[in-house]
Amino acid sequence: MHRATMRPYKIAGKWYYPTLAKVGDTQRGIASWYGPNFHAKKTSNGEIYDMYAQTAAHKTLPMNTMVKVENLDNGKSTIVRINDRGPFVSGRIIDLSNKAAHDVDMVKKGTANVKITVLGFHAKIAQTKEEKQETATVGKYYIQVGAFRRLEGAKITKRKFELALEDRYNVVIKEGTFESKPINRVWIAGFRSEEEARDYRTNNGLTGAMIIAE
Repeated sequence: MHRATMRPYKIAGKWYYPTLAKVGDTQRGIASWYGPNFHAKKTSNGEIYDMYAQTAAHKTLPMNTMVKVENLDNGKSTIVRINDRGPFVSGRIIDLSNKAAHDVDMVKKGTANVKITVLGFHAKIAQTKEEKQETATVGKYYIQVGAFRRLEGAKITKRKFELALEDRYNVVIKEGTFESKPINRVWIAGFRSEEEARDYRTNNGLTGAMIIAE
């Protein structure tokens, strides 16, 4: 993974914050696809875009994350590797290659309602216990709003969100590992359903934040 691709970046006046994820994390929204106009051009991680490869663009997932994309309109699915950033259109969560779009039968329509599920990292499907979801201590559904190697960064983010939270939610720091190194994830906790978490994410402008179910 290129370290530069995990740095915050600004597009059209809006900041995006790449974040670490866990196997099993899910996200729902609109998928689109991109093809001929970008074919053979560089992606955000420096690769040459191949519209016939199993790849996709996502605003915040780490590069080389493997995700399953399920078209909720027809039940078809495919597996892609994240190698680019985007789509920068409101409501859209992933931009598929032409090949992947064909797999889920959305080329003609252009967009589709999808669910994406994180399967692994470094272009591999996870098989190790280390990459499985960890046991949570509060609530059932969470929104991850940050992930930091240093605990101090997590504490700063925790305090920022605590100031704006409604009483029925709270912010927790979940310690774990990523790539065999400590990681401190900041979660908004207390959601009773995935729908409640999605509504909160939408209403509070947390574009790209992952919903975690445990």
